Amino acid sequence: MLRNFYNKFTNLNTFTKYYLRLNNHEKKYQKQFLKYLSTNPKAYIVDSVFPQENEFVQSSIYDENFLIPKCRIEEYIWDNIQNWQEKTAMVCGITGRNYNYAKLRDYSAATAIRLQQKFNLKSGDVVGICLPNIPEFPICCFGAIEADLIVTTVNPIYTAHEISKQILDSQAKVMFCTVEKYSVLEEAVKLSEQNIPIICIKTDKNDILPRNSIDFFELMDTKGIDFSSLQKPIRDHHETVTLPYSSGTTGLPKGVMLSHTNLISNCEMLKVNTGKGTIVLPTTDSYQDVLPCVLPFFHIYGFTVTLMSKLNQGCKMVTLPGFRPDTFLNALAEHKGSVLNLVPPIIIFLTNFEGVQNKHTQSIRNIFSGAAPLAQSDAEMFLKKVPHVDFVQGYGLTETSPVVLFQSVGSTNYASIGAPCPKTQAKIVSIDDPTFTALGANQCGELLVRGPQTMKGYHNNEKATKETLVENGWLRTGDISYYDENGQFYITDRLKELIKVKGFQVPPAELEALLRSHNEIADAAVVGKSHPIDGERPVGFVVLKKNSTLNEENIKKFVAEKVAAYKKIDEIIFLEAIPKNPTGKIIRKDLKAKYCS
Repeated sequence: MLRNFYNKFTNLNTFTKYYLRLNNHEKKYQKQFLKYLSTNPKAYIVDSVFPQENEFVQSSIYDENFLIPKCRIEEYIWDNIQNWQEKTAMVCGITGRNYNYAKLRDYSAATAIRLQQKFNLKSGDVVGICLPNIPEFPICCFGAIEADLIVTTVNPIYTAHEISKQILDSQAKVMFCTVEKYSVLEEAVKLSEQNIPIICIKTDKNDILPRNSIDFFELMDTKGIDFSSLQKPIRDHHETVTLPYSSGTTGLPKGVMLSHTNLISNCEMLKVNTGKGTIVLPTTDSYQDVLPCVLPFFHIYGFTVTLMSKLNQGCKMVTLPGFRPDTFLNALAEHKGSVLNLVPPIIIFLTNFEGVQNKHTQSIRNIFSGAAPLAQSDAEMFLKKVPHVDFVQGYGLTETSPVVLFQSVGSTNYASIGAPCPKTQAKIVSIDDPTFTALGANQCGELLVRGPQTMKGYHNNEKATKETLVENGWLRTGDISYYDENGQFYITDRLKELIKVKGFQVPPAELEALLRSHNEIADAAVVGKSHPIDGERPVGFVVLKKNSTLNEENIKKFVAEKVAAYKKIDEIIFLEAIPKNPTGKIIRKDLKAKYCS
């Protein structure tokens, strides 16, 4: 009976809704239902089984009836497309170029077929996407995924030097970029000494396709395409599908292996009703939530929380290739943005910028803040200016797809980063405790988390994986935290060495290696210094070689030519020696205490 009952449903969401309607006096049917789901490969991942630990491990209060679809991303994204085929999916906030859901789906499928046929790519090969937020981003990304490829996203403001490192480490076989970025990609490919085709997207009618590039619009063209020729994927939902780069708690950038299930589970977590409601309202014939997308899709926050999650829910996304006050505010006013995924510097901008008017904010219903902590005072100042908005703060990492903690919609505890997501656990442990034993309420220590959104590991880096993923599935975040009697978590400091600039990671080791590569620099160290707008900015400490004539401006220029703008060193301090412990590790806390307090 249960099998026949399941087969009546055409998509995963309808199936879920039926299960949630089972009421208390139908518990026996719920048990049958869950038993069937656990053995049916088409259905759901029913539970995350965690080993028993002490009472101080904090679990989610939203776990009841939470199910994770057991499918691949391309199935998940287009699951309910029949309900909103003609609605706008992506629109450029600058040019107005747009695609409805039906077109977006067809172009993605056509791109998948041509990636397989034109480039002879095989299942598990890697493609690099080096794009700003443009309407074609999801076509490239989900087309590649449907072709059973792995996507590595690349920051488009990176230099050729930075991009070449990611090409080499990920072993990308094809690269996507805009016409504007082509020369940098071409140089990066040369530096990597790889023979990689570059697919170019014209974002302006006056763009001229570079001589040796491949026209993206020919790749996605559906004319003459045989959709049945797509080779079906041979890798399942447990396999790696994206390879974003993160520095983890220390060191140089590492490829984070995220599976279909990692990302899908996180999208489902963001749909949970936390009491006052959900972040996104259902898309209907007469309503569609609108998200001005200023946070980059190449970053895990923009990729999962904005792009992937909201395509699954039929939202309209207004792409902005970068943050500029005029284009951001125009998008808010013209498209009536209702849900915003932001970082603290943009929230502070909305609070303080004189040009922000009622027409820009009147349609906003929810704001989700992440990537870096927002002070309670900053949240309160914003809400004093825009009191009708529900503010939600969350916490996550690239290694957790990203969200592991978030506040309930309507919460007024703005200092907190919230409680664990569904099927997620969190605990606080003493620093350097080899047993990772959970501490009680109001005790500070390192935050550890685990759940179905936790990465598989770091690409080609077993050592870093073992240092981050520890016994029983726990992931070390490198952040110092505590939770209160109500199970709400708070970040107090950073154990990890990363510098956070406008929500982006800046690994000190990367800048230190670059500084030491200069033939007049003997040694170097880099730490973060607090900044009222950017969160932090890098400060460099340099020991010069004998007879060097370098000055601060020389060094800052040397670094700026080789790194993205947000990694530029803000200040150089000259020292006789870099403080180090007996094993040779830089004592950054001493430098911060003495020079950056």
